[in-house]
Amino acid sequence: MESVFKTKVRRIGSSLGVLIPKKLIDERSVKEGEEIEIAVIRRKKELISSSFGIAKGASHFRRDKRDRT
Repeated sequence: MESVFKTKVRRIGSSLGVLIPKKLIDERSVKEGEEIEIAVIRRKKELISSSFGIAKGASHFRRDKRDRT
């Protein structure tokens, strides 16, 4: 089961860190010192529009086999 939430990256000494909401900690029974996995998803408008912009100059798709429609 995955949980997605928004949070801000904060400076902690010379490192960066994020705070995990208490509700999520309670739901998942996360304990201090426990190792967890975190995925970073960046949803900036510039990133999204630049990704779609890659296909603008691409040539049309052509099938290499005639037996498939």
